[in-house]
Amino acid sequence: MTPYDVIVPAGGAARRLGGADKPGLSVGGTTLLDRVLAACTGARTTVVVGPARPTARTGVRWTREQPPGGGPVAAVAAGLGLVTADTVLLLAADLPFLDRRTVDRLAGALDAAGPTVAAAVLVDAGGRDQPLAAAYRTAPLRTALAALGDPAGLPLRRLVGGLPRLPVADTDDVAHDCDTWEDLERARERERS
Repeated sequence: MTPYDVIVPAGGAARRLGGADKPGLSVGGTTLLDRVLAACTGARTTVVVGPARPTARTGVRWTREQPPGGGPVAAVAAGLGLVTADTVLLLAADLPFLDRRTVDRLAGALDAAGPTVAAAVLVDAGGRDQPLAAAYRTAPLRTALAALGDPAGLPLRRLVGGLPRLPVADTDDVAHDCDTWEDLERARERERS
């Protein structure tokens, strides 16, 4: 498999969680961020975009989006400045069930798809693309970013929506994210069972 880098946007406002430090919340005694970082140990470089915080994993590079809290496209812009691999995975910091198998599956699917496909995107059980659980070819992602101008405040779909993509079915139900307290409680319940 082609070497890949990872960008984990982790600087959001978590409005639906009342401003809580979402990456620092835990499921099964492990923070959401640490769970995601454990899933991407195969990455050549792992960049977390957000306030630096203690993690169980060493060797993580930290940066901030401009302006801080500037949204997911600004986070991708900041992270892209620190990656060098031809493939980069964008992984949300709130995916408690993301695993190494799925990360490798996304990178491998993009590899196998050939150069005309720019993204391999996890598709959840409801048929929704998960652009923050996806592998991207770095060059087209950089080109799309440059075409947007100022990335602050832009939705991620503006950046990645026009890229030719390969849908990858979420067969292991790892796309469950924790945007609300109810989502977090469901994840904790699933972990207990």
